[in-house]
Amino acid sequence: MTVLALAGVSRWYGNVVAVNDVSFEVGPGITGLLGPNGAGKTTLLHLMAGFLAPSAGTVDLDGTPTWRHPEVYRGIGFVPEREAFYPFLTARQFVEASARLSGVADPRAATERAIATVGLADAADRGMSGYSKGMRQRAKVAAALVHDPPTLILDEPFNGMDPRQRLSMMDLLRAMAADGRTILFSSHILEEVERLSDRVLVVVAGRLAAAGDFRRIRRLMTDRPHQFTLRSSDDRRLAVELMAAPDVESVELRDGRLTLRTADYGALTRGIASAARRAGVTLYELRPADESLESVFSYLVRR
Repeated sequence: MTVLALAGVSRWYGNVVAVNDVSFEVGPGITGLLGPNGAGKTTLLHLMAGFLAPSAGTVDLDGTPTWRHPEVYRGIGFVPEREAFYPFLTARQFVEASARLSGVADPRAATERAIATVGLADAADRGMSGYSKGMRQRAKVAAALVHDPPTLILDEPFNGMDPRQRLSMMDLLRAMAADGRTILFSSHILEEVERLSDRVLVVVAGRLAAAGDFRRIRRLMTDRPHQFTLRSSDDRRLAVELMAAPDVESVELRDGRLTLRTADYGALTRGIASAARRAGVTLYELRPADESLESVFSYLVRR
């Protein structure tokens, strides 16, 4: 198991605090990093990849600091958001240079494998200056994978990719996570994070606002009512029964849809079957209406 660990990490630039006392661990699987623009996401990723020194605290990969320990870099594949490459290089030359810098035993064979993995074999000998944004992204991912690292850190990896390329890259990341790799990626597209991540980290104003499964985070928001939609054999009778429940704040029947709000997620899900039996109706569906990553993210940012 490969574990990235941050303990009390801060990073400041003069009087500007980019990251403020952040602590968390990232292990095998896929973790999504979220935050509004300027929240400190890219700074955190650079700290974990070993490109920045923390102003305070520690950043370790399996107990070894990532800053100024070159041996750690062989265990990390990093895809930065910014593009920095010589435009005259082909993708094959770019990826092979990364393989040689990483000390790969057979850089040419590793290059071919990495290029094939990201689906760039047909265009590998073209200059990257003529690539689309999505193709350049795939070349960057190939360079990050070429030394077969157990840890991947990806800053907006889906930028510029078309829908087919996005799906292919998601499948690739899932397969690598299933093999036991530790994958951390940032994205401003909530749907990508929701579909791909086992766990999320939400950073707001340089601080860690929440960490964990976003559904569990949503259920801990006790100051924000939970909303459900229901379908039953008789929605009116069920609505009357639910209005008497102490944990239900409101019930609305509109356009053939029954919606309720409750402050107690657990009490509602435990008691809904009994309420349906008392009302003498058959319950067909109970679905959270706001248990989404977008809901969680919006709540945390507004706070």
